[in-house]
Amino acid sequence: MNLEQQQPKIFAYFKTILKKQLISHAYLFSGEFASFEMALYVAKSLFCSNPSKDHEPCLVCRSCRLIDEREFLDLKVIEPTGNMIKTETVREFIHDFSYSGLEGKRQVFIIKDAEKMHPNAANSLLKFIENPQKDIYIILITSDVNKILPTIRSRCQVFYFKKNSQFIKDYLESKGIFSSQALKLAELVSDVAEAKKWSENQKWLDNMKEIELAVGAIVANQPMAYLRIAKLSDKIQEKEEQQLTFKLMVILLKDVEDSLKRDKLLKKIYHAQKMWQANVSFQNALEYMVLDQS
Repeated sequence: MNLEQQQPKIFAYFKTILKKQLISHAYLFSGEFASFEMALYVAKSLFCSNPSKDHEPCLVCRSCRLIDEREFLDLKVIEPTGNMIKTETVREFIHDFSYSGLEGKRQVFIIKDAEKMHPNAANSLLKFIENPQKDIYIILITSDVNKILPTIRSRCQVFYFKKNSQFIKDYLESKGIFSSQALKLAELVSDVAEAKKWSENQKWLDNMKEIELAVGAIVANQPMAYLRIAKLSDKIQEKEEQQLTFKLMVILLKDVEDSLKRDKLLKKIYHAQKMWQANVSFQNALEYMVLDQS
């Protein structure tokens, strides 16, 4: 996937600092659109065995290929276990900082979903960032920069990865997805990988149409709205798809011209989602939107 097309401004910035060899020891990438890919690109620039004269990675050498495959020994990617990055995990890789790299002197650590670090883990990381070691680089990736400790934010160079919906839509259309579906999917997903996943799921594509019909019936206050909801709840059983359903409903309501009706229905959807998150069944949460007329 063309990183320069996905994040042209950020990519141009990193081309400049690579040319000047001014890579910092700590970055914070906020946003999910191409941020991990950019982190890997930075890692490749540090390990590439055949860089350009401007110090850009070749993308095809052994090191670059192993980084793509997540098998390069001096690159470590830390992700949450369940819904948390545990303190022991962070302390373990901080301990590894004391050793030289296996492939060379440099080491790169990428922490995905950094906002999910346990508070003690974040504090342990902070102590290291405050006293960076030579040839060690850390890239934190988060969906929301405001969820990261201010003291960590202040010690990192922060970049905001805004989602490029048009790029995702064009990508989906190039794969044969109808324009109307591609537009909704582009709004629904966070990045191209997620778009690819759901665009290849025919069951989900069919369910998107059912969700659209259900929302239309709710907006029009049709008697059959309850039946549409019942059919929808029967078809969508997976938690991940249920979560996407609420998100898609919000997206579809943007087309409602009556602002009072739109705001009322948005409140119902948000309340129904909270019910679902509190372990109310998906069907009962959806039915709330139809049965509660207050």
